[in-house]
Amino acid sequence: MLKQTDYLSPRYHVVVANPPYMGGSGMNDRLNNWLKEEYTDAKSDLFSAFIIRNTEIALDRGQLGFMTPFVWMFIPSYEKLRNFILDNKVITSLIQLEYSGFDGATVPICTFTLENNYRPSFKGGYIRLSEFKGAKNQSPKVLEAILNPKCGWFHSAQSYDFKKIPGSPIAYWVSPYIRELFVSKPSFENAFEFKAGISTGKNAEFILFWPEVSAINLRTDSTNPYLYTPHNKGGEFRKWMGNWDYVLKYSKEHIKKMEGNAGFRHDSKEYYFKKHIGWSKITSSTSSFRYYPEGFSFDSAGLAMFTSEDTDLQNAMGFLNSKISNEFIKLLNPTLNVTPQVLKKLPFVKVENHSKKLYEKLYNISKHDWDSYETSWDFTTLPLLEDEYRKPALADSYKALRSHWQTMTDEMQRLEEENNRIFIEAYGLEDELTPDVPLKEITLTCNPHYRYGGDKTNDELEALLLADTMRELISYAVGCMFGRYSLDKPGLILANQGDTIEDYYQQVPKPSYAPDEDNVLPILDGEWFGDDIVDCFRRFLKVAFGEAHYNENMQFIEMALGKNGKPRDIRDYFLKDFYDDHIKRYKKRPIYWMFSSGDFNALIYMHRYRPDTASVVLNEYLRAFRTKIEAHKGRLQALSISSSATESEKTKALKEIAKINRLVLELDEYERDILYPLATQKVAIDLDDGVKVNYPKLGSALKSVKGLS
Repeated sequence: MLKQTDYLSPRYHVVVANPPYMGGSGMNDRLNNWLKEEYTDAKSDLFSAFIIRNTEIALDRGQLGFMTPFVWMFIPSYEKLRNFILDNKVITSLIQLEYSGFDGATVPICTFTLENNYRPSFKGGYIRLSEFKGAKNQSPKVLEAILNPKCGWFHSAQSYDFKKIPGSPIAYWVSPYIRELFVSKPSFENAFEFKAGISTGKNAEFILFWPEVSAINLRTDSTNPYLYTPHNKGGEFRKWMGNWDYVLKYSKEHIKKMEGNAGFRHDSKEYYFKKHIGWSKITSSTSSFRYYPEGFSFDSAGLAMFTSEDTDLQNAMGFLNSKISNEFIKLLNPTLNVTPQVLKKLPFVKVENHSKKLYEKLYNISKHDWDSYETSWDFTTLPLLEDEYRKPALADSYKALRSHWQTMTDEMQRLEEENNRIFIEAYGLEDELTPDVPLKEITLTCNPHYRYGGDKTNDELEALLLADTMRELISYAVGCMFGRYSLDKPGLILANQGDTIEDYYQQVPKPSYAPDEDNVLPILDGEWFGDDIVDCFRRFLKVAFGEAHYNENMQFIEMALGKNGKPRDIRDYFLKDFYDDHIKRYKKRPIYWMFSSGDFNALIYMHRYRPDTASVVLNEYLRAFRTKIEAHKGRLQALSISSSATESEKTKALKEIAKINRLVLELDEYERDILYPLATQKVAIDLDDGVKVNYPKLGSALKSVKGLS
């Protein structure tokens, strides 16, 4: 012990360290408690405690050098450490590396030097390498900055400057004018209330993707009884409006059940169903903010801000989706977490001339785009089938719709740049920011630059958009086959548990395209049934666009689905890709389920499922299919021994007979081991339990889906 004390007692002119990185979750209780007691200002991570300890073993005016994560420079949990350094020491230099600054590691690292002395007016040198990707660029750019301080990534700042911004982030690149904004303007905290919402303790049980449930149980207004309420759960990068994907089980019985869950918190319930601005706590890079009208609950991950003043809410919406907000948020916290603590510190400038019409246009265009896809609960019909765009030739329809989408995207870009201009002028940042918005940040699904991103060429983006639009047409057609939609009436038709074909005809007495009677669509390698899904799609195409252009329209679809200028046969698409596309479209909560033995496939609609559905698949399709292929096998056997057949025809027949024999064996095993036992059980499902609970009830009779089967 004395020997260890001897090692720890000297003080040094120079201390250099790469201290250990360990957050509280990695510590045992003894270490955790000891840090809280001995290093109260640096208890968040072991490396921060080491920084303080190292200043204790350095002589007065001694020099210290560290390599650490750069999170201490910004996030709230390290604010006390920052204040310790800024109030007692001086940062003499700092290099903030790019995330991939080391080969083989993607980590937020900085190197910095301190003088063990307080000199608030000393201007340290700072180098920001965030624009230079990869380890090989880090050292050369550092040396270049040292030799040429006017390079653009070298900055000077003094400790006093950092204290002007709430939380004292080490924002060395910020101009004096921006620092003064934080001092001279009121903060968002003065004008808005920030709230985190419910933690159910079991999201998979209580928060469902809205198409999983019966539409009749969705909350439509605050006066109606309801089982599900629209729920703000955060979601992907999308501005103004969107991510209206989920519903929360919020009846009194469900709340009582939640209360027994570990981790349950019913935070801010008095704010539920009030209009608010929401955002995702975890972002990919750029933050996005969305308006939620009255009627939504919100989540611990789908955070919310409120005010009683509509004008202030519109101002905040415009500001938060502007370039300025993005720059300020990165200044306060460059990590991927956007917490209320960050937003509260933003300077709030009321913009009196911020047009209400501008905000409404931004919101309405975004909502129009969102509602153009069947995963929106306000979806009415496919844009391709709207009178404004539908023409006899599908190619002409798509051309008209694509032109409309481009107009929407261009208008959205113009409006967003106008919004930027308003706030840049209001904050006096004309010399620091431009209003330009890149196309990839125009968050409309119809905008391929946003939808697909990356470094794809325009031709590649257009090909992807065309292919996806044809897949959406096919998906909508399948919805019409099942009666979920109709060509003759907008919106959902059959969308509640136990809905029947009779319910459909009550709403659509004389449909131009009739849905399937028994809720089973076979998907097979050949036309074995009258309600074969490919045949049903062909009939849909003829009804929707007319028979005169049928061949031309089918060719257009197959070319769009193909690659490298080669068409993709529509049956091949249904056999190999349709179900995977459906699973992706419905966020791994499919509403159409595929009975599958491998080569035998039959699709059903879960909202029309009945306990005898498996029996229908077994008796009307699997057994009927086996009878049909065995009859075909008999014809092939006759051909294989026919004296009038050529050797080539006989060889081909024998190969097909062998294929049928394997298929019959597969069907026999599937019936004996899986489908017949399931049919005898007459399994019931309850849509209120969600797909994750219901899908496994049918076991291996259904096509395997990762996370469900």
